[in-house]
Amino acid sequence: MRRKALMLVAVFVMLAITVVPALAVQFGQPDGNAHPQVGLLIIDVNGAPMWRCSGTMLSPRVLLTAGHCTFDDPNGDGVNDVTGGRVWFEPDTQPGYPFGGPTSIEWEEWHPHPMYNGNAFFLHDAGIVILEEDAQGPYASLASIGLLDQIATGRGQQDQSFTVVGYGLQSVVPTLQADRVRYQGQVQLIDVNGVFGIPKGTSASFTNSPGKGTGPGGTCFGDSGGPVFYGDSLQIAAITSFGVNANCAGTGGGYRVDTADDQAFINTFLP
Repeated sequence: MRRKALMLVAVFVMLAITVVPALAVQFGQPDGNAHPQVGLLIIDVNGAPMWRCSGTMLSPRVLLTAGHCTFDDPNGDGVNDVTGGRVWFEPDTQPGYPFGGPTSIEWEEWHPHPMYNGNAFFLHDAGIVILEEDAQGPYASLASIGLLDQIATGRGQQDQSFTVVGYGLQSVVPTLQADRVRYQGQVQLIDVNGVFGIPKGTSASFTNSPGKGTGPGGTCFGDSGGPVFYGDSLQIAAITSFGVNANCAGTGGGYRVDTADDQAFINTFLP
């Protein structure tokens, strides 16, 4: 996934700052069984495992992730190369990774947002995966429409904290740490007004302050598609979508799912 992210950098030179798809919670804490509804996704390209993302169960078979994790043409060559995938929900990687094992569940269908554009992934970066078998709950839910706007305009009156959860790299520099373990981290909302040159109402920026391995956490490569939960709840306000550089430093970007458009898309798959 990191290779894919670096390939995409050139696409975004028109923005005020370069953004690349995000991929794991860095310098947070092992999640254990705190968020069993968050899973580790492996995406197959032409039948071979190629990269990983994270995602969250909204119902027994419906998983919410990033659009760029479900897009059929990740190579941008006009060919639908994604042939399937699988997901694990254990706190750490199980036998069979990345090819599938006794506890993994295969994908049955996958759907990026109908307006998803691989050349501007951040504009409609939501995706749905339908699993072949039921995954155990408890399941997450979508935050109320406009929640992030309400929080952004009510500073000092409302909790600004969010919980990010995902699998993947915990650090890029000064050392590479790539435990395939579910981590969680605590972040704060920064802005919702057209972050990084992306139009208002699409993305939100969150703190990404790992410190020296002891900070509250942030997102990095492997966390794409993972949830940004409001506070300690299971309400998803955004999906981990992008970072601002290949070192996972600075601010993290979340694709908002507290919007009417995205909830209309997601709810078409829910009972």
